[in-house]
Amino acid sequence: MVPESALPLGMAGLSTRFRAITAAVAAALGPEAGPGRGTDASGFDPSGAQFDHDVVTFLLQVLGEGRPVYLCSETYPEPFVSAVAAHLGVFTAWGVGPGGQSSSVPREQLPPSLNQGFDYIGSATVALPGSASRVVRPGRSGPAGPARASVRNWLKLFRVHQYAKNALVMVPLLTAHKFTLASAATSLLAVVAFSLCASAAYILNDLLDIKADRAHPTKRNRPIASRVVPASQAVGAMGLVLAVAFAIALSISVEFCGVLFGYLVLTTSYSFWLKRITTVDVVVLATLYTVRVIGGAVAIDVPISEWLLAFSLFIFMSLALVKRYIELASQPDGAVLAARGYQVDDKSMVAILAAASGFNAVVIFTLYISSDTVRALYSYPQLLWAGCPILMYWISRVMLFAQRGLIDDDPVTFALKDRASWVALGAIGVIMLAAI
Repeated sequence: MVPESALPLGMAGLSTRFRAITAAVAAALGPEAGPGRGTDASGFDPSGAQFDHDVVTFLLQVLGEGRPVYLCSETYPEPFVSAVAAHLGVFTAWGVGPGGQSSSVPREQLPPSLNQGFDYIGSATVALPGSASRVVRPGRSGPAGPARASVRNWLKLFRVHQYAKNALVMVPLLTAHKFTLASAATSLLAVVAFSLCASAAYILNDLLDIKADRAHPTKRNRPIASRVVPASQAVGAMGLVLAVAFAIALSISVEFCGVLFGYLVLTTSYSFWLKRITTVDVVVLATLYTVRVIGGAVAIDVPISEWLLAFSLFIFMSLALVKRYIELASQPDGAVLAARGYQVDDKSMVAILAAASGFNAVVIFTLYISSDTVRALYSYPQLLWAGCPILMYWISRVMLFAQRGLIDDDPVTFALKDRASWVALGAIGVIMLAAI
């Protein structure tokens, strides 16, 4: 437990069952999340604070036993303490002492049970009356330092779960029918390079969006926003993975390194600027996916198929628009999507554009089947027509699931976890191999 003298807040609770119990919770707040000691806290936003989960859980258990829980502080003013009490919702009542400049519940007006004795969780320097005793959490005999980030935290920071998206780098290997061990190894190296570069971009995005993420119901749990990984360490990690990514890229070819650099410039521009421009953001996202396909072709030195580029742009434009639709659907009426410029009223148009882009991709696929390119690559090109209804089914299913609220955030991530999506993708792969 971090003592109140080292943190912005001390919280106290008590019980009248047999012996009154007083508990205190320490809120570990960064300087941008809470007021400085003794300053006006009227603008404090508790949603950006990080509270001690174990202590809050303990207080909930005490409250669940029918015993009242109180919050007290002699360090911070009434608006600050009131905001925290209202945010956590665990306290029966709260009060501030003389050091808080005001007192909603003066000491002499606190429940008589405090005078009967209580247990206290909080600062080790606080003098307690003889009838009181301290609650010492196991393994917390002294001030606690910041928690060390676990391997899981670092993997979450690097967005390792997003690496599957970089399998797009290997698509030219399939479409160009270059099934050699050397080409496969090169493609795998290219996937690693794109994955590490993407991790660096994700870290940069998190560093830029710290304040917005801390105000978001789910993004506030990201490693940097939650302060599990210090920003300084995140910057160092970003530089390291970026250096490794370009070292791998140079080992493949200078041309591939150029494509990777272009990807980095575009994704950095997206993080700094382009993601805030309505509709430009989704076009850039679609382009970033397509650049992966281009990088895969350059890595194994095969011609870049114009059909593949057109298909990629439309299918990923559709998925990017579905992502925005999902975000808009989660907003209250009249809201504006933070840092995006979309309004909730745009939801129907975004859905229309997503469906149009998705089925344009199907049209491009049908035109590709009828082209001279296919006749040169496939012995049985007619078999490829069987892939069209599967593709139409999958696009329709994603749109329908988004409409029903069954996709939480990213449709690409959803597809990677969805069994039906894997079956559809596998069926199309089998059809393409059979047509060769």
